[in-house]
Amino acid sequence: MNTKELEAYLWGAANILRGLIDAADFKQYIFPLLFFKRISDVWDEEYQQALDESGGDLDYAKFREQHRFDIPDGCHWENVRKKTTNVGAALQKALRGIEKANDVLVEVFGDAQWTNKRRMSDENMLDLIEHFSKYKLSVAEVPHDIMGEGYEYLIKKFADDSGHTAAEFYTNRTVVKLMTMITEPQSGESVYDPTCGSGGILLNSALHLKEQGKEYRTLKLYGQELNLITSAIARINMFMHNVDEFQIAQGNTLDAPQFLENDELRKFDVIMANPPYSVKRWNQAKWMNDPFGRNIWGTPPQGNADYAFQQHIMASLKPNSGRSVTLFPHGVLFRDAESDIRKKMIAGDFVDAVIGLGKNLFYNSSMESCLLVCRAKKPKERKGKIIFINAVNELRIERTNAWLEPQHIQKISDAYWKFKDVDGFAKVMGKEAVMENNGNLSLPLYVKPTQNDSEHNIEGLLADVKSGQEQMNASLETLFEKLGGLGVRLPRK
Repeated sequence: MNTKELEAYLWGAANILRGLIDAADFKQYIFPLLFFKRISDVWDEEYQQALDESGGDLDYAKFREQHRFDIPDGCHWENVRKKTTNVGAALQKALRGIEKANDVLVEVFGDAQWTNKRRMSDENMLDLIEHFSKYKLSVAEVPHDIMGEGYEYLIKKFADDSGHTAAEFYTNRTVVKLMTMITEPQSGESVYDPTCGSGGILLNSALHLKEQGKEYRTLKLYGQELNLITSAIARINMFMHNVDEFQIAQGNTLDAPQFLENDELRKFDVIMANPPYSVKRWNQAKWMNDPFGRNIWGTPPQGNADYAFQQHIMASLKPNSGRSVTLFPHGVLFRDAESDIRKKMIAGDFVDAVIGLGKNLFYNSSMESCLLVCRAKKPKERKGKIIFINAVNELRIERTNAWLEPQHIQKISDAYWKFKDVDGFAKVMGKEAVMENNGNLSLPLYVKPTQNDSEHNIEGLLADVKSGQEQMNASLETLFEKLGGLGVRLPRK
């Protein structure tokens, strides 16, 4: 299958569930079934290859060493497909059998209620299984890159359908690309995402190296995710892209970080994150005496845990090579309640760049976002300085959807790496000047619009007003026509 055919095939499975369960719950059922079908078909493919190599030796073809994943007897896709009653129970048994036989797959299939017939009847289960049975998902039929693209397509579609919960597992992939170009992960380095969602940020760092023709398989990926289903989706995402060098743990990063060495936080070369913004339900009291020493600049307010995540990130960076980029709402740059924390961060010379992004780049939210770029140790030419990049107009927006075009990503990343003033777009400031502004990192304080920008903004505003007037006039004319047709007498002009 090509990419478009695969996308239509995968989305067809979701349409079978439409009306049966909430759209936000589709992912609990579709992703595990898709992965089950994929590894079953790949096992068959590997089995046939081993038979061909061994001259038909059945025992050799079944050896664990011949397969990426072991599928025990009775746990294959076709075993479940033969069932006509209690299909959910048979499926659940097969999935648990595969998890038990493969240490790397423990809990990868999530905790969907497969045996709940009121939620998913045998008939509905059989419809889904037969839909997935239409095509072979072997590597020969669907190569890893196409399979990975199809899986990412499905993640995006489920995000579209999930409303306010989308941001919990999906980060705008064009913003992820920009974050990767700013941190520039290198072969052999470690990359960490403390709130990894469906794993898109981690995965993109590997794909970025692959696109550049560099060795991506030596990149070590680490992620932690609070939600069990979402963490399972992230792990499947890695496997679907044929990436094996990763660890994704499930749990609350602020309460119980999972990546430790000698009872201390493990340190990483690169950290990229899109934390849940302005979390209000978090253990502030525990943070005051954090056992991992993460309250390096102080305790954030109860209503905003943003700087708890940022301090966790800074405490997890390697002291020499560590660099990070965090996608935040603009409020982290100037809120008074966090000014003391912000000033300590700036005074320590950790802030490398502040990049203002436009609205709608947070998924299913109209808020403007920003990238906070930090380094554990800056290179000599960047010491004591911060570059501010006002890229709020560098995006394409259609209705409620927004994304960065390749030229936007290139322009922003070029400005970051060149580290020079660009009139109306980028400004390099000494950290002392920022401290004189009480540690306020708000972009308009440092990047002043040019006259052309102001004229452009006024022209755009006038065009919006004119367009609005035209739409209102057209609507009024249509209304008058309908009222006239109903015999309603309209007042004379």
